[in-house]
Amino acid sequence: MAVWDDLVGQAKVEEQLAAAARDADALVTAHAAGGPDPEGSKMTHAWLFTGPPGSGRATAARAFAAALQCVSPDRALGGAPGCGFCDGCHTTLVGTHADVEIVRTDLLSIGVKETRSLVRRAQLSPAGGRWQVIVLEDADRLTEGAGNVLLKAVEEPAPRTVWLLCAPSLEDVLPTIRSRCRHLSLRTPSVEAVADVLVRRDGIDPEAAHTAARATQGHIDRARRLATDERARARRSVVLKLPLRVEDVGGCLKAAQELVDAAAEDAKQVAEEVDVKETEDLKAALGAAQGGRMPRGTAGAMKELEERQKRRRTRTQRDSLDLALTDLTGFYRDVLALQLRSRSALANTDVRDALERIARDTTPERTLRRIEAVLACREALDRNVAPLLAVEAMTMALRG
Repeated sequence: MAVWDDLVGQAKVEEQLAAAARDADALVTAHAAGGPDPEGSKMTHAWLFTGPPGSGRATAARAFAAALQCVSPDRALGGAPGCGFCDGCHTTLVGTHADVEIVRTDLLSIGVKETRSLVRRAQLSPAGGRWQVIVLEDADRLTEGAGNVLLKAVEEPAPRTVWLLCAPSLEDVLPTIRSRCRHLSLRTPSVEAVADVLVRRDGIDPEAAHTAARATQGHIDRARRLATDERARARRSVVLKLPLRVEDVGGCLKAAQELVDAAAEDAKQVAEEVDVKETEDLKAALGAAQGGRMPRGTAGAMKELEERQKRRRTRTQRDSLDLALTDLTGFYRDVLALQLRSRSALANTDVRDALERIARDTTPERTLRRIEAVLACREALDRNVAPLLAVEAMTMALRG
C-alpha cells in the first residue's frame, strides 16, 4: 500500500507531491555523489497545505513526509518513493521516525516557546533519514509572536530541512510565511469517495458508511467516528432536534444550556482519560513517593501542567460545540435546499420530517438568517466569548 492511499479525492495534490518526492530523491542522490542539484526540481523547503476540515491536509503532509524518507530498494530500479512498506515510510506514518517531527496541539494556540524549540530542531542535520521534516498540523494556531519566530526559519532553512505547514486557508497564516511556501489546496472529498474508504479500509457496512459520509458532507474523520461511535450518533441526534425546541424563550435557554453542558461533559471525559495519567507520570518523574508529598521546588512544574490541562479542557469543549454547530448548519442548509427546490442531495435524510416541517413553515430568507446566527455563534466562540452566552444568543435568534 503506497503512502498516498489514505488521500481521498485528491488526485491533483497526489500527483504534485509524488513528483516533488521523486525530485527530492534525485536531489539527495546527486548530493551523495557530489554532483550539482538537478535542474527544474519541483522540490522546495517549505510547503503549505490548505483545505476545509476533513479534506485530509494533515494526511497529505504525513504522506509526503513518508515519501521523503522512503528507503525502498525499488527506487534504484525506477520505483517511485513512498512505497508504504519500508522502514522509512512505516516509521514516519506511525510517528516514530527520528527525523520527522509531527506537531499537533490540543490547546488553543501554539506559543513562542514551542516554536523556538521546533526552529532549533530544524537546524539539525538528519540523524539517519534523508531529510529533517517538521510537520506542523495546526499552523493556523500560531500566535503572532510564534509566527514571527517561524518566519526566520522558513526564510533561511537548513539545507536538508523541510517544513510542512497545514491550515484551513491561506488567510490563517501570516502573509510573510505563506509567500515563502509552495501552496497546495485540498478540496472536500465526495460522499462516495469517503464511503468507499470507510468500507474498504475500516470494514464498515456499506449502507452505514454511505449514511455517515452523507451526514458529515465528506469529512473523513467525522464520518468514521459517526459510523463507529454510538455516542457520537446520539449527540448528533440531540443537536438535530434543537430547531424544533426553540419556539419560545424558555425552550431557547434550556436548549442552549443542554448544548453547553454536553460539550462540558465531553471535555470532562477527555480529562478523566488523560489528566490523571499525566499527573501521576509527572509526579513519578519529579521523584514523588507513591502517595507521598512532592519534593521541594516542584510546585511550578505541577502548576504548569494544571494550566495546560485547563487550556486543553477549554479547547475540547469548544471543539465539541463547534461540531454541534456544524451539524446545525447542515440542518438549515438542507431546509434551504428544500425551500428552493434544489437538486442537491440532503445530508440529514434521517430527520427529513423535521426538515420538511421547518421548510414549510418558514421562508428562505428566514433560513438564511438562521444560518447566519449559527455562523455568528462560531465566530463568537473564536473570540473567546463565554460559551453559554454565545449559544443562548444563537438559540434566541433561531426562534420561529
